[in-house]
Amino acid sequence: TLALGQGVRRLHVSAAFNAKAKVSMSRFEPSNFVNYEKLNENVNIVRKRLNRPLTLSEKIVYGHLDDPVGQDIARGRTYLRLRPDRVAMQDATAQMAMLQFISSGLPQVAVPSTIHCDHLIEAQIGGAKDLARAKDINAEVYNFLASAGAKYGVGFWKPGSGIIHQIILENYAYPGVLLIGTDSHTPNGGGLGSICIGVGGADAVDVMAGIPWELKCPNVIGVKLTGKLSGWTSPKDVILKVAGILTVKGGTGAIVEYHGPGVDSISCTGPREGGLLTYRPLWVLGMATICNMGAEIGATTSVFPYNHRMKTYLEKTGRGDIAALADDYADLLVPDVGCEYDSMVEINLDELKPHINGPFTPDLAHPMADIGATAVKNGWPLEVKVGLIGSCTNSSYEDMGRSASVAKQALDKGLKCKAAFTITPGSEQIRATIERDGYSKILGDVGGMVLANACGPCIGQWDRRDVKKGEKNTIVTSYNRNFTARNDANPATHAFVASPEIVTALAIAGTLDFNPEVDYLTAANGEKFKLKPPSADELPKLDFDPGQDTYQHPPAEGGSKLRVDVSPTSTRLQLLEPFDKWAGGDLEDLQILIKVKGKCTTDHISAAGPWLKFRGHLDNISNNMLIGAVNIENDGVNKIKNQLTGEYGGVPDVARHYKANGLSWVVVGDDNYGEGSSREHAALEPRHLGGRCIIVKSFARIHETNLKKQGMLPLTFQNPADYDKIRPDDKISIKGLATFAPGKPLSTVVKHSDGTKDEFQLNHTFNETQIEWFQAGSALNRMKELQ
Repeated sequence: TLALGQGVRRLHVSAAFNAKAKVSMSRFEPSNFVNYEKLNENVNIVRKRLNRPLTLSEKIVYGHLDDPVGQDIARGRTYLRLRPDRVAMQDATAQMAMLQFISSGLPQVAVPSTIHCDHLIEAQIGGAKDLARAKDINAEVYNFLASAGAKYGVGFWKPGSGIIHQIILENYAYPGVLLIGTDSHTPNGGGLGSICIGVGGADAVDVMAGIPWELKCPNVIGVKLTGKLSGWTSPKDVILKVAGILTVKGGTGAIVEYHGPGVDSISCTGPREGGLLTYRPLWVLGMATICNMGAEIGATTSVFPYNHRMKTYLEKTGRGDIAALADDYADLLVPDVGCEYDSMVEINLDELKPHINGPFTPDLAHPMADIGATAVKNGWPLEVKVGLIGSCTNSSYEDMGRSASVAKQALDKGLKCKAAFTITPGSEQIRATIERDGYSKILGDVGGMVLANACGPCIGQWDRRDVKKGEKNTIVTSYNRNFTARNDANPATHAFVASPEIVTALAIAGTLDFNPEVDYLTAANGEKFKLKPPSADELPKLDFDPGQDTYQHPPAEGGSKLRVDVSPTSTRLQLLEPFDKWAGGDLEDLQILIKVKGKCTTDHISAAGPWLKFRGHLDNISNNMLIGAVNIENDGVNKIKNQLTGEYGGVPDVARHYKANGLSWVVVGDDNYGEGSSREHAALEPRHLGGRCIIVKSFARIHETNLKKQGMLPLTFQNPADYDKIRPDDKISIKGLATFAPGKPLSTVVKHSDGTKDEFQLNHTFNETQIEWFQAGSALNRMKELQ
């Protein structure tokens, strides 16, 4: 193992580094190199300026500052201008990102960038047939993304290659890299010591255009791990427990940094008693699972310090040269001794028990021992209809192996799953390797169906037919989110999130109140037996089987002669028109479109599932705007009063009517508005349909930024109780825009239909650059002004 001793700072001879050959960032970009030297130089500048030890996340973030000498740095207060190393985009968000990049007029991307086709494949009857169907249905979109990638220098991972975050982990993440991705679960890469941050497409365009990227200087939450994982407890249980502690907004504006002896204390990697490990090592893929689901607590990202398991994973995935270089800079890739966190959570892995979270929110945490009684008390269905394993959170080789370990025990006793059971491999490499090593056969024999290497049911790409819409039922998944109707478009589905091995055990038992730690199953011969805690290798004993080659390189000669065509009659793609500029005055008499009650995620604002096919066509996708949000006036969904006609209609229809009649509007919302996905469509759609302002108690980070990028005003009540003063038929004026400035609240006048009015203050987090976006009409408009 590496000697990464706390406080032991290694001395390096710079000449030795200079003698080393340059190391490529990935095998796909041989002329782009890992630059630890520059990272180290910037970190030393900042550490000297701040005169204090730095956390690991601070090292990586501040190490990528555009101006480490002059940048104002204050956690939770200042905006940092950063130079990320690379960009990754999934196909549902890449459409709008590439349409915006095309609008910029730039010839090539300035940093290594990739597109990953994983979101548009619907789970229906099985992997190969579902993939073939998706290629046919989505041919226009795939052709657009492939040709745009070729023209502008973006690598293209074809449909079937796998889920973006697993591909990043296998090929692009490495300790110390700063990567932004147009998906909220980009933080998955933190399991490999990377700072990987989910953003909207407009942020990706900035980075691809070579413009410094802005991020509010994150606070840092420390999670100290002690003890060791054992038995049925898995890395997933760490983040399920953390989510229960911090809630869905507890990590907002912060990076979660894991550290302590629990991260690195377990040195055993070989057999122990009876051929099983006594303790379970916290492998890279387990650390990735924990970081991935940090998105569910609103965290900017999460990260683990460099250790020998990261080195092993890099070597096993063909990146031994990066591992060797990371060894040389190991002190750079761990936190400084004596660094301070803004807050601290401590979890003793010796005491941690298997958890299951849900329903309807990922922070409702239950120990497995309690879920049965809790379900009965709350009237949640006990019968498990479907168990689903995989997704970007838990689809690694080890995840599949541990699930197969559980399934094999059931098969040996003559049992199969009582519930339906689906398996989603994380990548083509994982699919090919688990097929070669027999895991796929075991999971199939127990009753499972292997789906395509894609997101599938996790994001609502599931043609579910075993229950009717509105039928109350329970599913268990190893996914990350379980918002209402997210997986199957059925608001009555009670979705619970757990580890893949727990999901597999519940699918076999068929009931939510089965606890594999203590409960027995009945074998085919009537014998009672308990499932043993599963075990599996993190990495295959043989090398990974890469499977089919699914990567398209950008042409070596460049793409200047290539064309990217978008048909004006397409229902899937639409070139963008610039949004109108700020007219120069206050916003007067905005009509309230909807006052939203309770939780309003990006799934509520811009649903996925069947709507994913319109992600490249702004006008068509806008027909789903806020159709999942609850109207406080009537507790209805997609039913609001048109104040011009007095009739009730769908939210998008009323918004279009207001826009056609020159009436701008505002949305009023509750806490943590816009939590969940990074989808910028949730900001583009309100802007496109005539919205000017969103006023809420608090925002989720990515959504607030996305709104700013599109020229909207995201504002928060200075006094959250002022939310209660607003009535659904009010008109609102936003005052003070002529002197709009950072840190200076705006005021509002709320006119009620009875002739009375209220006045109060609204806060904002705009900096000077972001105010210029608002004044120009959008960040993209401002970019063009500066060209």
